[in-house]
Amino acid sequence: MSSIFDKFAPLQEQHTALTALGRSPDQLQFEDIISPTEAMLNGKRTILMGTNNYLGMTFDEGAVNAAIEALKTQGTGTTGSRIANGSYNGHKALEEELAVFYGMRSAILFSTGYQANLGAIAALAGRDDYLLIDADSHASIYDACRLSDAQVIRFRHNDPVNLERKLKRLEGTSGSKLIVVESIYSMLGDMVPLKEFVEIKKKYGAYLLIDEAHSLGVLGQKGRGLCEREGVEGDIDFITGTFSKSIGTVGGFLVSNLPGLGIVRFVSRPYMFTASPPPSVVASARKTLAKIAGATDLRKKLWDNATQLYTGLQQAGFELGPTISPIVAIRLSDPEKAIGLWNGLLDAGVYTNLALPPATPFGWYLLRSSISAAHTTEQIALAIEVCTRIGRELGLITLSNSKRADKTAQQGNGAAQLNGDLQTRPCATSETESAVTPTTDDPAARV
Repeated sequence: MSSIFDKFAPLQEQHTALTALGRSPDQLQFEDIISPTEAMLNGKRTILMGTNNYLGMTFDEGAVNAAIEALKTQGTGTTGSRIANGSYNGHKALEEELAVFYGMRSAILFSTGYQANLGAIAALAGRDDYLLIDADSHASIYDACRLSDAQVIRFRHNDPVNLERKLKRLEGTSGSKLIVVESIYSMLGDMVPLKEFVEIKKKYGAYLLIDEAHSLGVLGQKGRGLCEREGVEGDIDFITGTFSKSIGTVGGFLVSNLPGLGIVRFVSRPYMFTASPPPSVVASARKTLAKIAGATDLRKKLWDNATQLYTGLQQAGFELGPTISPIVAIRLSDPEKAIGLWNGLLDAGVYTNLALPPATPFGWYLLRSSISAAHTTEQIALAIEVCTRIGRELGLITLSNSKRADKTAQQGNGAAQLNGDLQTRPCATSETESAVTPTTDDPAARV
């Protein structure tokens, strides 16, 4: 007799094979969270190298105390959406603070970062409109395309020339054109060439939405992200983001300088039909957001840590993403060795993210780390040492690899890029151009 789960048979086979090689990511269970950078896993003190906790704010005393006070005075949850149950004072206050932080006219609070993209993009791009998305977009962006009635057109990853070609073909058509990009892409840590995209957007009269999920608190003098760093905040129509990374809690948002943003609340299904963020989450997010602009020391430490890990792994001989960023991914082509390296790191007390196709560019197998300002130089040095040892045991790196990588590093892959000019066009990482509505084969499981 057939089962409703039969269609997942290929995935189940892959999961079984993965588990047979050691363990599966869904089986990991931390017994205790010690700090932003350490936890107990299988009775072993483990360094957390894959949490997206960029500024290490999950244990911030002010945020924790604010959450506790909100729990005591306002309860554990809102038990409904803001459309149905109304708003709490904290919801409105956080939206106002987000608008001030970004220097924008208004903001809308969502329950998660995923829902911010889903709700904003699907609402903004309707029937007769066009969504132009990067081929390496996050799952939330692809799912927003499915929810939207707009025609979806993909352009090559980080390729302004390809985007312009797509827009040129749309000249003379009615309907709005909404370009969607990400500041830092979550698999390899590469960044969008934003200034070029802004010029194309202005040339063709399109709108531009950027997801600053991985750059909030990370880039810019005040931590407002890539738009601030590149000096183009006045040219950006919409910014989405999340509280689940640098802010250290959960939630998402949409900010804009365009008048009339409030109507999105009444056309965004993920906003209308989801319970609003609980008071404790809102309270902790407000406390952390208030510290982001002044967290220059944390940002410097974050980038110092990112440089240490990237250069250390590169000099060891590993193939990495195209540029230094707080996301450092080891690229591998052999699934068994990738899983072996991941299991070996766990056994040695180092936790990273294992990312598998089809969620990865070019079908690579990735061991992805996300660095925190809370990591010590000793923790990162230990992670490099363990990774190098296991990599050599598995035959992933050799002495000749190390020498070539060391020469490359000396030729100019330095940290100057971190707070200076971006590469003109970071390496493209995946698909060729396409102009189709995404299907189930599209990358749809990004971090």
